[in-house]
Amino acid sequence: MKLDTTNIRLPGNLPPVIGTWFWWEKEFEAQGYRAFIDHAAKHSPFNILTTSIRAPKELTDPAVIEHIRQAAVYARERGIGLAMDLDARLARSSFMEKYPNELQEMLRITEIKLHSTQRTKVSINPISLEDHYTVDNTPYVAMSGSLIRVYSYIKGSSGIKAGSVCDITDNCEIEEESQLCVSVSLPESESEKEVAACVMAAFAHFTPDVFAPHLLEFQRDILDMYKHIPLAGACKDEWGFPPCFNGWPEKNNFWFSRYRAEAYHKITGGRDLVRDCLLMYAGEEGRQGEREMAINQFMQMAWQRNGEIEADFYDAVKQTWGPSALVCTHPTWWPVPDSHEIMKNGLHWWVAKRDYAQTDEITPHCVRTALAKKWGSPLWYNMFYSSNKYDYARELWSNCLAGGRVNYHPVFPLPDGISPDSEQVDILQGRLMRAESRIRMLNFITKAPLDCPVAVVFGHACAMNWAGPGYDDVGLKLAEELWKAGYPADLIPTDEIDSGSLKLGEDGCVRYGAQAYSTLIIYHPEYQGNSLADFINRASTGKTKLFYNGFWTKDFSGNRFDASRALSGLQALPDDLTEAARMVADYQRSAGVEQQTPSVDTQNAVWFKYAAPPVKGHCRLLDGTHVFVSAENDPEGDPIIETISIGGHQIDIDTIGLSAVKLDADGNVLAVAAGGLKLLSGGGLDIRLEDRVDIALWKDEQDNMHAAIQGLYGEIPDSLAEITTDWTILSLPEV
Repeated sequence: MKLDTTNIRLPGNLPPVIGTWFWWEKEFEAQGYRAFIDHAAKHSPFNILTTSIRAPKELTDPAVIEHIRQAAVYARERGIGLAMDLDARLARSSFMEKYPNELQEMLRITEIKLHSTQRTKVSINPISLEDHYTVDNTPYVAMSGSLIRVYSYIKGSSGIKAGSVCDITDNCEIEEESQLCVSVSLPESESEKEVAACVMAAFAHFTPDVFAPHLLEFQRDILDMYKHIPLAGACKDEWGFPPCFNGWPEKNNFWFSRYRAEAYHKITGGRDLVRDCLLMYAGEEGRQGEREMAINQFMQMAWQRNGEIEADFYDAVKQTWGPSALVCTHPTWWPVPDSHEIMKNGLHWWVAKRDYAQTDEITPHCVRTALAKKWGSPLWYNMFYSSNKYDYARELWSNCLAGGRVNYHPVFPLPDGISPDSEQVDILQGRLMRAESRIRMLNFITKAPLDCPVAVVFGHACAMNWAGPGYDDVGLKLAEELWKAGYPADLIPTDEIDSGSLKLGEDGCVRYGAQAYSTLIIYHPEYQGNSLADFINRASTGKTKLFYNGFWTKDFSGNRFDASRALSGLQALPDDLTEAARMVADYQRSAGVEQQTPSVDTQNAVWFKYAAPPVKGHCRLLDGTHVFVSAENDPEGDPIIETISIGGHQIDIDTIGLSAVKLDADGNVLAVAAGGLKLLSGGGLDIRLEDRVDIALWKDEQDNMHAAIQGLYGEIPDSLAEITTDWTILSLPEV
């Protein structure tokens, strides 16, 4: 059979290959977008470029809109779609001009001792915050400052003395209220006891308020400005409050606004957010449960509102460009679900809707796989960058063993002063894109994510409550220890039970999307209530083995809660999480759950240690596809010459880098994807080739065989042509 058509990119009905593109001033020059598009079209298999502006430009500028239109048209001519970053933070001046009273405020608390013989002066300065949206742009600087309230009180050993809080705002003299400083003079203490005071000042920052009443309308208005442009989709990247790089251990800064205060007043039955910020910050004798309730409500507001904004953006993109438009990039900012991310968005990752699960940097694999289950993704994408070119190949092959792909940060053009011979090279021009092309053959044969037999379900409220027993702990260590034992675990917040996403299936198994769990671990359920107890009681009668770890003595409102009825049917895990993971792994083995290649501690050149699959091993996808990879020595893959066993059936293979096989109950091949295939014998197929090719074969529901091939020049060999007449032909990007 003669090859009569070639295409460098995957068909549009398959999960795409995604790259990242940032626009600096050079891209805004006349036809300045062409260089990167031409380069990517020639040297990469990218279908989609997630594209974001880094130059000091506004999305609402007509000249910017027209330049993006020209780029999108040109990219489509080269076979690439642009998914443009249309986040409201790239139009902050426009938002402020239109809604000057809807900027994000930070309430800052400073505590001092009052003098008994003279007035006390307190000055509070704002924090100037930055992130990737402000690299070549204005940071999230303060635009104004104002005094909100001043309280005096007597401090005790366990917080503020009961009944000692007084509002002394009217007795204070404001000396300055500006974007640079709020300065106030406090009165003398009238008490013989040592009296403290806290000054609460709010600074409005140069970014939209998360609770702004016009924010959803504004982000839809931006999309409407671009609806005439043939974009492949749009991006919302690392959404949330401005970043907090230390997690605010003192808990004396609160993301605040009059609109958030109004929402808090409503959901709490009339409570005053400003007064509760003092309670959340300092604690008060006899009000511990009330303090815990206030923190729970405050933090729940954060993830729910940020999730609402993400969901509305998703819906608006579909309404603007149609159901096939992609909503891209990641809701994750800080790559670990800890206090940094808690203060950024309340860990809203599991409600930030995407077409394909999206993460970045070293987001834990237990999160990547969980998000794939939540959104029904056949795979997940992790946006990745490094100054070391070898990290990219490791990330690519490791991701493949966890059911994922890379959204590439290309380094092109090379930064000034960087030699082409350095480690920081143009990753598009080299063997990495050949390796990506090899792995993309999997996209033809499977629409299923990694099979993770364990779920670690962490108490969302408990992890975010700094007054409770489990702050800043989502069970990540336990989940990663299970990955290192060869039993991948999904990490899921308890709120997914209330939403109905994590549920008891008709088959008696706890399920999250397509995933049925052999084992479920309830981790630190403090502040949960009857809904979790009811779920546990129902699930304990099913097929999923239930464990738990951590206290559960209070409900969401901070009231005493008797969890003994719910926990009586669960097996307790030890506090030593390594030992706890060993206990769960032992149960998996006894239950006959097949072990997958264990993850290993990985040192990233940019960040720190985390657990990830190695670059040689095997995994199992939810549809029964078994994937084998080997790339320890060559970025394009090492030889895989062996007899593999799947369900007791033997298959002989000779491939490079990648072998993936799915069999039916009788051992017949339903699907194969292979890199550099030379031999595949077994399961009803006997393929022997003189020249290696990357190939995918799969049967449809009518038992008809289809095929895709790349890297073959000339005619399809007879041994392949006789398998099917339906061939998709792919060419490889230039090295």
